[in-house]
Amino acid sequence: MTILSEPTAVTGMGAVCCLGKNLTQCMDRMFNAPVDPAPPSAFTTDHPVPYPVFNLPGDLPLQLAAEGRDLSLTARMAIAAARQALEDAGIPPKDLKGKRVGVCMGTTVGSSLNNDPFYAQYRTGGAPDMAPVCRFLSSNPAQAIADTFELTGPVQTVVNACASGSDAIGVAREWINAGLCDLVIAGGSDELCKVTYNGFISLMITDAAPCRPFDAGRSGLNLGEGAAAVILAPASGGAYPGSTVKGYVSGYGAACDAYHLTKPRPDAGGLIAALDQVLSAGSIDISDIGFINAHGTGTKDNDRMEMTVFKDKLSGIPFFSTKGYTGHTLGAAGALEAVFTLACLNRGEIPPSRGFSTPDPDFNLSPVTAIQKTDKPGAISQSVAFGGNNAVLVFRRA
Repeated sequence: MTILSEPTAVTGMGAVCCLGKNLTQCMDRMFNAPVDPAPPSAFTTDHPVPYPVFNLPGDLPLQLAAEGRDLSLTARMAIAAARQALEDAGIPPKDLKGKRVGVCMGTTVGSSLNNDPFYAQYRTGGAPDMAPVCRFLSSNPAQAIADTFELTGPVQTVVNACASGSDAIGVAREWINAGLCDLVIAGGSDELCKVTYNGFISLMITDAAPCRPFDAGRSGLNLGEGAAAVILAPASGGAYPGSTVKGYVSGYGAACDAYHLTKPRPDAGGLIAALDQVLSAGSIDISDIGFINAHGTGTKDNDRMEMTVFKDKLSGIPFFSTKGYTGHTLGAAGALEAVFTLACLNRGEIPPSRGFSTPDPDFNLSPVTAIQKTDKPGAISQSVAFGGNNAVLVFRRA
C-alpha cells in the first residue's frame, strides 16, 4: 500500500457511547465520572456468569431519531455521530448539496445478527415478518448517512474486524489526498449483539469483571457499543469556509500479517509494519509523539503483542487504553479512539488507563496511571484486529 504523507484536516468530530451522547460528554465522563460495565440491557442469556458490557445509556436510543425510517441502532448511531461532526464543523447539512462529499464508515456485524426472533420463527417452519430483513438491508451505516444528508460522493462501508473504524478514516484520508472529495464523513459504528457477545465468551477472551488492559492479571475484554465520526477536508483549505481545523490526520498505515484468525502475531510483525509505513512516510517524528492510544483490549495475547512494540519500537512514550471506559466497540473502536486521541491532544492531557494496577512481569511497563499533561503536537492511535489486520493513525494538534 502506498501511504501518502500529506496531512488531512479534521474540521469536526462526533461521538456516541456509554459515556454520553456527544464528544463533550464522553470526554468529561472519561476524565471525571466514568461508568462501570453491567450485564447486557438489550438481550438476556443463560450464562451462569453475567459477563458485563458497556451499554449505551438507557434513554439514548430514543434520542437517535431515524427520521421515520426503520433503521438499526448501528445506523442510527452512525447518523447521530455524523450529525454531531457536521455541527462541530459548523456545516449546515443543506450546504453539502453540490459538493463532493463522501462517506466511509467501519462496522463489523453491523446489526446483521440482531434478528433472533426472525431466525427462530423461520427455522421452525414459520413465516416471519420480513421487517427485520428490510431493516438490515436499509441499515448500511455509510449509506444511511449518505441518504440522510442527500450526499452524492463515494460511499463505502469498511468491514475489517476491529480495525474497521481506523481503516475507514485512513481510506477517507486517501480520498481527500487523491482529490476525489471536497469533504468526507468518516468513522465507525457498532451495536451490541447477542451472537457477538456469545462468540467472544466462547473464545474465552471475555472478562467476568471490568477489563484490565496491560495489567498482569488481565483475563479478557468487555464489549461495548457506540459510534464516532470525523469530517475530513484538504489541509490546504477546508471546503466549507466556516469550519475551524481541530487537528490533522498526519498519517495512516495498514498491514495484515495473516498469522491467525483471532490471535495476533506474537512478534508484532504486522503492527510494526503498519507503524513503519507511517514513520517512513515522514508523517511524524517520534520525538513529536506525546502519547499512544493503544488497542489495549485486556486480553493476554493482544496486550503482550502491543507491549512488545512499546518496549522495542516506541520506548518511553506514554501509552494507555480507553477500553476500560467504553469497552471494546468492535468496528467503532478505531473511530472512537481516533476522536478521543485528537480530543486529548487539544485538551493537553490524557486519562489514566482504567483497570490497570500491576505491571506484567514479562515487560515491566506501566500505562498512564493518573491524568497526565501532554504538550507534544502528535499522537498515535492503533488498532489490532482479527485476521491479522493492523492499522495505525497519526494525529497532530492544529
